[in-house]
Amino acid sequence: MTFRWAWGAVITVVACATLARAAEPMAVDLALVLAVDVSMSVDQSEAVTQRAGYIHALRDKRVIAAIKGGPIGRIAVTFVEWSSPYHQVTVLPWRVVSDEASAKKMADDLEGTPYVPGTTTSISGGLDYSVKLFKNMDYEPSRKVIDISGDGYSDFGRPVADSRDDAVKAGITVNGLAVIVKSANSFRQAAPADLDSYYRDNVIGGPGSFYLAVYKLEDFSRSVLQKLVLEISGRTPDPESKKPS
Repeated sequence: MTFRWAWGAVITVVACATLARAAEPMAVDLALVLAVDVSMSVDQSEAVTQRAGYIHALRDKRVIAAIKGGPIGRIAVTFVEWSSPYHQVTVLPWRVVSDEASAKKMADDLEGTPYVPGTTTSISGGLDYSVKLFKNMDYEPSRKVIDISGDGYSDFGRPVADSRDDAVKAGITVNGLAVIVKSANSFRQAAPADLDSYYRDNVIGGPGSFYLAVYKLEDFSRSVLQKLVLEISGRTPDPESKKPS
C-alpha cells in the first residue's frame, strides 16, 4: 500500500507540473496589433489597397526572415479595423506567426474576410480598443506594439494624445502610418497635408516609436512591408524614408 501511495503521489506531482507548464503563457518576441482605419474617408480603392498591402507583406520572405531572426523566433499578431468611437472590429484574433506557413495562413484568412466600412474617425477609439486586446491574450511578449494607420485626424472620441499616453503607460509602443493620398473620389474629404506631423505629435509614442507616411496609393504596400519588418526587428526607419518621393 505504501508503494502504491508513493507512486500515485509521484504521478500526481508530475501531472500538476505538466498542467502548470501548459497554463504558462507562450513567450513571443512581439505582440503586434495591426489597427487599420476603415472610416468614411477611406474610399473603396484605398480600402482594397490597404488590405492587399498587409496580405502581401505577410507573404513576403523579408517579414518571415525578420520573425525568425528574433531571439524566440515567433510573434503574436491580431488584425483590427476601426472607425468611430463605437466601431472597432477584431478581424483576425490573436495568433502566433513563426514561419512561412503560419504567415501565409494569416494572409489567406485576411484575404478571405469581407471588408466592412465604418463611419467617423476616432484614432483614440482604435487605440483604446487595441490596448484592451493585450489583456486578453495567452502570450508573454518581450515587446508590445500597436501599428495604427489612418488618413485623417481623430475627430471623435477623447483626445488621441490621452489614448496614446495611456498606451505608453501600459508598456505599449504606438507606431503610425499616415496615409496622405489624394482620393480619386471628389466627394470625399482630402487627407490633411500635415497628417504626418499630426501622427508624430499626437499618435506615436513609447520606446522606439516611429511613423511612416504614404503619399501615393501605389506606395502603400511597400510602406506596410517596410513598417512590419522594422517593427518585428525592433528597429526604426532612416529619417530620409519619411520624406515624400
